[in-house]
Amino acid sequence: MKRTPFYEFHKNAGAKIVPFAGYEMPVLYAGIMEEHKAVRNTVGVFDVSHMGEFYAKGPNALSFLQSITINDVSKLTPGKAQYSAMCFDDGGIVDDLLIYMLAEQSYMIVVNASNIEKDWEWMKKHCPSGVMFENKSDDTALLAIQGPKSLETMQKLTTANLSAIPYYHFVQGAVAGIEMIISRTGYTGELGFEIYFSNAHAEKIWNAIFDAGKEFGIVPIGLGARDTLRLEMGYCLYGNDIDQTTNPIEANLGWITKLNKGEFVAKSILEKTKADGPKRKLVGMMLNEKAVPRHGYALLVNGKNIGVVTSGTFSPSLEKGIAMGYVDIPHTEVGSKIAIDVRGKMIDATVVALPFLKK
Repeated sequence: MKRTPFYEFHKNAGAKIVPFAGYEMPVLYAGIMEEHKAVRNTVGVFDVSHMGEFYAKGPNALSFLQSITINDVSKLTPGKAQYSAMCFDDGGIVDDLLIYMLAEQSYMIVVNASNIEKDWEWMKKHCPSGVMFENKSDDTALLAIQGPKSLETMQKLTTANLSAIPYYHFVQGAVAGIEMIISRTGYTGELGFEIYFSNAHAEKIWNAIFDAGKEFGIVPIGLGARDTLRLEMGYCLYGNDIDQTTNPIEANLGWITKLNKGEFVAKSILEKTKADGPKRKLVGMMLNEKAVPRHGYALLVNGKNIGVVTSGTFSPSLEKGIAMGYVDIPHTEVGSKIAIDVRGKMIDATVVALPFLKK
């Protein structure tokens, strides 16, 4: 098992450590509920150094990324980031990812931790000459500072004007004297920043952030609260809500699927899926009774199986059970009634518009 450069900080903070994507990662510290509320109300810090960072540079870097991703990379300019995905030939999702345009002919691609090796091999297979393609995942530390007080916390540490960074943009500047990428993407629905820097500076940066956020009650956040926060916003998790058996159209990722941008892997399949209409779709469901839905629970209407829960939890913000899952098209309308089989008990749920938490 690998460890991030912050492993000792997690242990010292009393984290419960679990195996995740080949790493020993903190699942919780004080508790999921407290950590979740800290991010919604003040500020919390996530160690996401297990994520993968690839770099593509050179005259063919743009055409390379255009050919393997579903969003339109040509719309990027230096300082802008883009949410996208890669598909297999049959339209199944290889991974969802972020693309940062660092400079002309220079990009950083951020991929999910559990998919680093698979993504690297798949992208290398499609990589043409004229592209310098590097994997710097093991050398890169990544922290996400999220919550209403994240701006005030981070602004103490940098001369960069953080309030001027629009959503899905970034700057390259110094935090606590260390050069890094400071971005505004986020996986919680709150104001926040992600910072990418060399592992060598892990201790200095961690301590500086916690000193800066002390007045706001800053706390470290584990994978447990990361999951409840993203699910309240209806954000997909690879391996749960999207994988090689799902395609972007049925996963509500049509908004990042740019079919008019030129050729890319699986374009013809996705065009057909969009034209014919998908047979199922990912929806949000709110439980009408007290229960906690979980991944893999069956979804039924009149006793007939119409789908399965992909992600489910008790929402700390809404104080209700919430779930996402794929259901047959006739049952995807907002207001549709669905039963969730929670350990043999049929629990009533209603299809709702995403996100669950309206910010």
